[in-house]
Amino acid sequence: MEKVRTPRHPRLWFEILLIGVSYYLYSQIRNAVPQQQTTALRHADAIWALEHHLGLAVERSINHGVNSVTWLIVGMNYYYATLHFIVTVGVLIWLYVAHPGRYGPARLVVFMTTWLALIGFWAYPLAPPRLMTGGGFIDTVMVHHTWGSLSQGDLAQVSNQYAAMPSMHIGWSLWCGITIVTLAKPLWARILGALYPVATLMVIISTGNHFWMDAVGGALCLAVAYAVAYVIYGRWVYSLPKYASGALAMEERTSA
Repeated sequence: MEKVRTPRHPRLWFEILLIGVSYYLYSQIRNAVPQQQTTALRHADAIWALEHHLGLAVERSINHGVNSVTWLIVGMNYYYATLHFIVTVGVLIWLYVAHPGRYGPARLVVFMTTWLALIGFWAYPLAPPRLMTGGGFIDTVMVHHTWGSLSQGDLAQVSNQYAAMPSMHIGWSLWCGITIVTLAKPLWARILGALYPVATLMVIISTGNHFWMDAVGGALCLAVAYAVAYVIYGRWVYSLPKYASGALAMEERTSA
């Protein structure tokens, strides 16, 4: 397939600036989406009803079951609040250092997934299960008073509570998992990479922050982003050369 562009060696100062500005803009735009409470709650009821119709309405049982194990749910609350950002940035740094030729295309996939999610937040406002009226879900952060909730105190006024579809925790964790499984050499790293999105799915459901269908939405955004990157670069992101250009690329070709 003919490629639109060729990967270039990334520049550190530009990447730091790009990631910082992009995350800031993402947060601002996400929180600027009108909080259509009535519509969001209606959509939540519709998804919950559809899952019941499919016989796959498992979220409430998982939410209550895991909440009964205090140490586990508290750990999941902190997991939900922190790891989606820490692990994603960590994988980006690893790519920048170890796979500079693949870094730009892989970073594009993350960005494209994120911007597609913003469209979802605008087009389909959705309340998380913990905010459903009469849903019977437990807000585990509220109950256990753990740090990191955007639904409490002053943070609730600046964070959009109805941007659950699609789940970026899943979109980003799947990207991390696929990247690690594909490129990492140690078996233990590949195993952890494969388990990371599975653990994240369990966390977002257990804490009452997402339906499993939100996870499907996040995965679809990621799939579209990978397809776009394939069209642009003419190859699967991770099959591009490890080094983009110059002496390092020559060394890679020589050793191949």
